[in-house]
Amino acid sequence: QVQLVESGGGLVQAGGSLRLSCQASERTSSDYTMGWFRQAPGRETEFVAAISPFGRDTYTADSVKGRSGISRDYVNSVFLEIDSLRPEDTAVYYCAARAGPADYADYSTSGEYPYWGQGTQVSVSS
Repeated sequence: QVQLVESGGGLVQAGGSLRLSCQASERTSSDYTMGWFRQAPGRETEFVAAISPFGRDTYTADSVKGRSGISRDYVNSVFLEIDSLRPEDTAVYYCAARAGPADYADYSTSGEYPYWGQGTQVSVSS
């Protein structure tokens, strides 16, 4: 079972940037689609970004498109960078993993990812 650990969250002023990291307990670069989701207080889990095995394809939610990027290394880590942070980006950010590539309809669906980290809090002050 893949275990995921996120890091990099914190308190940031609006307009700032953050780089979140997620490290898996085993090699995931070639076999797993990795996703980032977030959940704000009182709201449902929201898709942020995903990256396919080998990083061939990336997918980004409209809410962060143009000011974010998802990447991965060749071993077991995935990264999410968000620039121009807004107060509405405040949430707990979760890393998730699923074996194999994801269909277009699945990469943004939280239920398609069986493995999840504990989350890292991102707070953006205005």
